Amino acid sequence: MGSPRANWKGFIKFGEVSCPVALYTAASASERIAFNTLNRATGNRVRREFIDGETGEPVEKDDQVKGYETENGHYIVLEPEEVAAAVPDSDKTLAIESFIPCSEIDTVYFDKPYYLTPDKMGTEAYVLLREGMKKAKVAAIARTVLFRRLRTVLIRPHGKGLIASTLNFDYEVRSSQEAFEDQPDIKSDPELLEIAELIIDKKKGSFDASAFDDRYEEAVTELVKAKIEGRSLPKKKAAPAAKAVDLLQALRESAGLGARKTKSSRTAANANAGTNTARTKKAAGKAKAPAAPTRRAG
Repeated sequence: MGSPRANWKGFIKFGEVSCPVALYTAASASERIAFNTLNRATGNRVRREFIDGETGEPVEKDDQVKGYETENGHYIVLEPEEVAAAVPDSDKTLAIESFIPCSEIDTVYFDKPYYLTPDKMGTEAYVLLREGMKKAKVAAIARTVLFRRLRTVLIRPHGKGLIASTLNFDYEVRSSQEAFEDQPDIKSDPELLEIAELIIDKKKGSFDASAFDDRYEEAVTELVKAKIEGRSLPKKKAAPAAKAVDLLQALRESAGLGARKTKSSRTAANANAGTNTARTKKAAGKAKAPAAPTRRAG
């Protein structure tokens, strides 16, 4: 496999210092198993074709234009040169606008990650930026034109290099207030919360990406192998039926505390405890009663 191609090349600039850099895709779906769409009758691949929605006739690429629907069935046509004129000019520079504490970064704004690597001529400035950010525990906010759009980019130190993540714009991120507006305002029972904390403490670990399997990809790969080798197809196991459980009971079992007592047994225990308490108090009262006075010999 050859070296990956850079998605973008330019300069990163902080203050009056700049150095040549390149962006490489950090996450890719190219390793996933891929399918082609076939004609079941002939076994041949089918191709996509654009069809006029009214006439049913094919539309050639040169006759295809972008359109914005203003109302049902009515469009404003945008010619290719008009769309191209709206693309901002690019100076191929990742201009750092500010440095922010890493704790202020809300990951809901993250879009796509890229490895930001230096050119051989700019290694010294690149390392200086990386080490300075590590020491200050900050990330950088930069802006540049990427893939025909002006994008905001978050740059963070990562090992021996930097990771640049494009960020979603504010209008693209749904309001969390709207998402959770129907969430009922419930206060957690202290007993349940204490057990939940035990479970969390019991399950503490560290993140290891290699420990998580893509079960769908594995299942599809096994299916393809079985078809190629003429083996019987793997059968899907039936999922166990879900059953209703008591929340406290489930929490206790998860925390390894064993089954809880039923409500009736707890009530009986409380009643017995009350009776025993009364008996104890009565006995204590008798024990503390003053002794009868003795007469003196006259």
